[in-house]
Amino acid sequence: MSNSASPTVVLVHGAFADSSGWNATVERLQDAGIATKAVPNPLRGITEDAAYVASAIQQTQGPVLVVGHSYGGAVLTNAATRLDNVVGLVYVAAFAPDEGETLMQIEGNSRDSVLTSALVELTYPSAPGTQTELMIDPAQFHDAFAADIPPKEAAVMAATQRPVSALGFSEKNGPPAWKTRPSWAAVATGDKAAGSDVVRSMAERAGAAITEIDGSHVIMVSQPKAVTDVILRAVAEVGR
Repeated sequence: MSNSASPTVVLVHGAFADSSGWNATVERLQDAGIATKAVPNPLRGITEDAAYVASAIQQTQGPVLVVGHSYGGAVLTNAATRLDNVVGLVYVAAFAPDEGETLMQIEGNSRDSVLTSALVELTYPSAPGTQTELMIDPAQFHDAFAADIPPKEAAVMAATQRPVSALGFSEKNGPPAWKTRPSWAAVATGDKAAGSDVVRSMAERAGAAITEIDGSHVIMVSQPKAVTDVILRAVAEVGR
């Protein structure tokens, strides 16, 4: 049974992934009696993705704690700004951009990230015309994205990855929700995708309560208990 005094936890996945990456986290939150749902992230660009996620959050009854992984952090940063029911933000190895920044610029400042060299360009059709999307080279997926999970499991993740529109990295971000909401951040110390250095610096700038977790970019898969503990602390603090 859910604890009605607690916010609903809304989980937003990042690029090259889907909501199944949150499965172990969802299980633990449900065991703790926390109402939880994972919102599919379209991965079609900051503007479109933020609008979709904002709509899903707006239609969630009661207070909401939004949790984002990787690119999902940028999406929630834009989506939650004007939503009255969002009471807090949790960044899991996630981007927390400021207004006017692009993720491409942020990644360019990272010494820890190797993601750019691991990307493959594809195309997809859209109403305005052909667009570029990005996927991770399956041969580099384990080392760049999920180094602390078994290679066999990483190979499955590589085969089932969802490409992200290049607009996600090139569109400028809007006013950030972290300027008006309390935030928490789980920083993966071995993050070679987003980059531990830039993830930490963004979290510090946002004034987030930071927890460092030993692991790769996908700490919600490799270290689900540690990630869930960060979320549960945020749930407890916003519920006071």
